[in-house]
Amino acid sequence: MRPPKRTINIITSWVRRQPPKVKAFLAVVSGMLALVLLRAIVHDHDNLFVAAEAVHSLGISVLIYKLMKEKTCAGLSLKTQELTAIFLAVRLYCSFVMEYDIHTLLDLATLATTLWVIFMIRFKLKSSYMEDKDNLPMYYVAVPCFVLALVIHPSTSHHIINRIFWAFVVYLEAVSVLPQLRVMQNTKIVEPFTAHYVFALGVARFLSCAHWVLQVLDSRGHLLTALGYGLWPSMVLISEIVQTFILADFCYYYIKSVFGGQLVLRLPSGVV
Repeated sequence: MRPPKRTINIITSWVRRQPPKVKAFLAVVSGMLALVLLRAIVHDHDNLFVAAEAVHSLGISVLIYKLMKEKTCAGLSLKTQELTAIFLAVRLYCSFVMEYDIHTLLDLATLATTLWVIFMIRFKLKSSYMEDKDNLPMYYVAVPCFVLALVIHPSTSHHIINRIFWAFVVYLEAVSVLPQLRVMQNTKIVEPFTAHYVFALGVARFLSCAHWVLQVLDSRGHLLTALGYGLWPSMVLISEIVQTFILADFCYYYIKSVFGGQLVLRLPSGVV
């Protein structure tokens, strides 16, 4: 009988040899199969959103362990942490004034841990921070999101400022991981704790995307109508899909590395 690891290596080698269009097709098919599976086993799809927040918190916990145990923040992007803190803080504000629920408490806990990570990187472990590798300016990410929010935002009855903030959160969350991907692109080698954290982000983004897609399917499109009219409902769905696919390539190499028994993840050129 062929060993499982040998089979996985053969499959990954075959996928790697395929042209980009075939890889994209396989990714879409895999995503659709995963959605079908989640729809079959998860009856209350709100649990997917809670699970996404829980996995994100787990990823932050991995960072905390790394910072406390290894006393280094090498390989981490301070800018991604600060962008994460920004969208969590704005989303907390929106939750308090628009829809206070369990998600508010989850966001509060995640924001607190994210602020602690920022404090550690900025002050306690500053000497190990790779500032030269973390070279994607924050305004390249945040400003386009805010401009887009001014143009495309919900058409609900809430105050216009709150609607713009809500849209800003959706757009910024989708791309907040870009500085972290730039750091990994610059270093090409990702140590285990950072890899675990980014993979957790990828899983969290997929679960969040699955939550929205399944909600739309179950409501037969009525959810999009409830979100308002114009381009906003489509932009919500597109943002969820974008933030999933941004990390899809990294997650593929992470899984391949884990099954291959490699502790340190080495990224080929062109990844992320």
